[in-house]
Amino acid sequence: MFLQTENKNTENENIAVSNPLDGKKIALVTHSDMLGGAAIVTFRLMQALRRKGLDARMVVYTKVSSEENVSVHRSRFRRGISLVLERLRIIASMGFHKEDLFKVSTGDFAINVHDHPWVREADIVALGWFNQGLLGLKGIARLHEMGKKIVWTLHDMWAFTGICHHAYECGYFTDRCGNCMFLSGGGAPNDLSARVWEQKRRLYAEVPITFVTVSRWLERKARESSLLRSLPVMTIHNAFPVEQFFIKPSHHIDSLLSSMKPNLILIGAARLDDPIKGLPYAIEALNHIFDNYPDVATTTAVYLFGSMKDPSLIDNLRMSHRWLGRINDFKILAYLYASAKVVLSSSLYETLGGTLVEGQAAGAIPVTFGGDGREDVVEHKVTGYIARYKDARDLAAGVMWALKADISRQELHDSVEARFGSSAIADKYIELFKSLFV
Repeated sequence: MFLQTENKNTENENIAVSNPLDGKKIALVTHSDMLGGAAIVTFRLMQALRRKGLDARMVVYTKVSSEENVSVHRSRFRRGISLVLERLRIIASMGFHKEDLFKVSTGDFAINVHDHPWVREADIVALGWFNQGLLGLKGIARLHEMGKKIVWTLHDMWAFTGICHHAYECGYFTDRCGNCMFLSGGGAPNDLSARVWEQKRRLYAEVPITFVTVSRWLERKARESSLLRSLPVMTIHNAFPVEQFFIKPSHHIDSLLSSMKPNLILIGAARLDDPIKGLPYAIEALNHIFDNYPDVATTTAVYLFGSMKDPSLIDNLRMSHRWLGRINDFKILAYLYASAKVVLSSSLYETLGGTLVEGQAAGAIPVTFGGDGREDVVEHKVTGYIARYKDARDLAAGVMWALKADISRQELHDSVEARFGSSAIADKYIELFKSLFV
């Protein structure tokens, strides 16, 4: 009996020590903890990993939350100097035209994070969106020299282009960057984009990195690129707190949020009037409904949330509407989604589409353009409507379809929980992290 018990205990001990992540520390590096979609989903991932028992913390450029497991690196002055110097170099290459200033990055002058205590202690450094002063290519090389396992989650195309975060119709990233459309005079064969592309090529040849894209569309783009096509690339969707969304307003939060209209359309973004969000297409689509379907217009209201530099942009919207500004309270956001019939996105480009996931989690039907990561979220005329790209009339048709559609809010919730729920996404990252030590 003793021998059998001893063997059983030994067997259990072997099982207990077989987890390659035991005792491992993880540092997630991203520009912010709560500012912007990439920051928020990284914050959620950290929380989900910690709920799974992992020692995961965040190192950021800008901290908004009071979370003790998030740390700002260096002083505000030092961070600001890094950002200004990088932008000065870029704007000089643009001929001092600032329109596209934040559509590109170089990683120059970054403060880098190798000397942060949490990074020094980490076994795994999980990079997120870190541009504009926090981390550069030399900093990534330094992490490798320190023996860190590096995972890089891509929220845009920057890792496999020269300098741009989104290549739009440009295909140079499939061969070699240069002649960049964002630079003065259309760039040159050996312009800034070509030089940064070459820096990335050398980095990837010397430093083992596992690349994670947040959508299958972005993975396809990465595999088309000359920089990443022969490197490990996989898709793990962003983590969303799907379980925290409810499909019916459970209580009345604020009378100002209540619409007297039976149909509510919700439009949201970090910055609504960012040109990439394509808000004029949504306005044109809604005005088409207002002008041609008065019976629908009189029963429908539009709520918009997010910051705006020019609020007059929505003055052209003829349908009943209200701009709520930026919403930081999750309870209010969840209430709005649960009250909405439709969540509308007219973005020209999304690596995934966070508002569409959140809307579905609360039972709202998503209507959007496609051709990118949003097709991982929406199944056309099953869980939502994918309109023809930049076609406001078809977007209007999608809204009309969604307002009439009889789709179970619970089914919409369930459709995203398995794909985007925080627990499920954390499990996928855990399996990836384990594979790094095999």
